[in-house]
Amino acid sequence: MTLDEISILSVYSAMVVYAIAFIAFAIDLARRGAAVTAAADASARAEAKVAVGAAVGASAGRGGAAAAKADGGASVAYGRSPALRVGVAMTILAWALHLTATVLRGLAAGRVPWANMYEFALTGTLIITTVFLAVLLISKHDLRFLGTFVTGLVLVLLGVATINFYVSPIPLPPALQSVWLVIHVFVASASVGFFALGFALSVVQLLQARRESVVASAKAAKLTFLATLPSAATLENLAYRVNIIGFIMWTFTLMAGAIWAEKAWGRYWGWDTKEVWTFIIWVVYAGYIHARATRGWRGSRSAWLSIIGFSTVLFNFTVVNLFFKGLHAYSGL
Repeated sequence: MTLDEISILSVYSAMVVYAIAFIAFAIDLARRGAAVTAAADASARAEAKVAVGAAVGASAGRGGAAAAKADGGASVAYGRSPALRVGVAMTILAWALHLTATVLRGLAAGRVPWANMYEFALTGTLIITTVFLAVLLISKHDLRFLGTFVTGLVLVLLGVATINFYVSPIPLPPALQSVWLVIHVFVASASVGFFALGFALSVVQLLQARRESVVASAKAAKLTFLATLPSAATLENLAYRVNIIGFIMWTFTLMAGAIWAEKAWGRYWGWDTKEVWTFIIWVVYAGYIHARATRGWRGSRSAWLSIIGFSTVLFNFTVVNLFFKGLHAYSGL
C-alpha cells in the first residue's frame, strides 16, 4: 500500500471512532436529561411531604427540607458519566488516527497537507478536534458536553471531504510554492478551529437562555439536559474568549495573505473572491467583538453574531471554493 492509501484507511478508521464518540456523547446528554427529570421528581415528592406535614400541623422544622428544584436554577449537579468518559477516550483515539492520516498525506505529497479542499478539510477538522481537546485540558469549566457537536461536525466534514473532495497528491502550482503556504493556511485553519468552538458555545447559549427565560416564567422547560450545563452568561463569556483568539489568528491570516499575494502576484490586494470573503469574515467578527465590548450587545444578539460569523467561514470554504473562480482556485477538483 502507498502512503496515501494508508492515509485514506486511517481517515476511515478515524471516522468510525468519531462516530462511536458521537454516540457516547449523545448517550451522556440523554442521561443528563434523565438525571434532571429524576431530580425534579424527587423535589416534587419532597415538597408533597412538606405540604402533607403542614396540613396535619407538623412544625416547619420537622417537615424536612425539600430538594432543590431541578428547573429552578441555571444548573443542576451532575456526576461523572461513564458514557462521557468513553466519548472523550474515543475522541482522543480518533484524533490520533486523524493525525496519522494527515501526516501520511503530507508525506505522500512531499509537502504540507493543505494545498486543496480535501487536504484543507483533513487538516482543518484535525485542528478543530485539537482545539476542543486542548480547551478540555486547560479550561476550568467542564466543556465535554460540546463533544456531540464537535465530533458530529468533524464526522460530517470528513465524510463530505472523502466522498466529494478527494484528489490524488499532486505537485504544488508555482504560486503555492512558498513558506507562506505553511504559515498562512495553518493559522487560518487554527482560527477556524476556535471559531467552530465559539459557534458551538453560542448555539448552546441560545438554548440555555431560552430555557432560563421559560423557567423564570414558571412554564415547563424542554431539553432538560440543559439544566446540567453552565448558565447562558457563562457560555457567552466562554464563546467571546474563544472567538477573540480566533479573530486574532484570522487577522494574522489576512495580513499574511496580503504579504504572500505581493510576493506571488506583485500586489497586496486584488479584490479576488477569496480575498473579499476573507475580509468579510474579519469584518463580521470585528463587529461582533466591538458590539459586545462597547455597545453592550450581550445575550442573544451576541450569540447570533457569533453564529453568523461561523456561517461566513463555512460559506467561504464551500461555496466560494467550489463555485467562484479566481487566483485562489485551489480546490483541486
